[in-house]
Amino acid sequence: MTTETGPQAPEQRNDELSRDLERVGANRDRDAFARLFRHFAPLVKAFALGGSPLAASHAEELVQEVMIKVWQKSPGFDPRKASASTWVYAIARNSRTDMYRRLQKFDTPLNAEDIWPDTGSVELFSSVQMHRDAARVRKMLGELPHEQVQVLTKIYMEGKSQSEAAADLDLPLGTVKSRVRLALNKLQLLVEEA
Repeated sequence: MTTETGPQAPEQRNDELSRDLERVGANRDRDAFARLFRHFAPLVKAFALGGSPLAASHAEELVQEVMIKVWQKSPGFDPRKASASTWVYAIARNSRTDMYRRLQKFDTPLNAEDIWPDTGSVELFSSVQMHRDAARVRKMLGELPHEQVQVLTKIYMEGKSQSEAAADLDLPLGTVKSRVRLALNKLQLLVEEA
């Protein structure tokens, strides 16, 4: 904005709060800061609680944080650019956003997925599950007759066909097939019981 006499300076805020804020910035005036604190602390607390998930304890913490920043940043306050209320409100808004982000980072509810370590793959889960399954199978195999375990070992552990197992064990093919069928039936019953 210009006038006939030249550019017009922005209007200087002349309210008491702005003057107190200038005193704090220029002289570290404790009385002026006490007046600012008495005025703004309840407003900042109400602002913290209004429309925000912050708890009352966090609101008190926000008041302290904002007022410390007011004390620290007061030398940068320019009453030609903003009133004390606008300036403090901007600090409060930014501090509340920062606090909310910090709380989101650390105050999240615990989920079951948080307890099980995420390794980036299912290898750990698969390894544990395979170990448990192997232990169960060993226990169940221990309840089968030795002859049936022998046949199952040849076929399922060594990957041989029934004919190859019959040749290795020097048994007729029908006997091998019979032992496999009996062993699998018994294992099925054991699994159903477990």
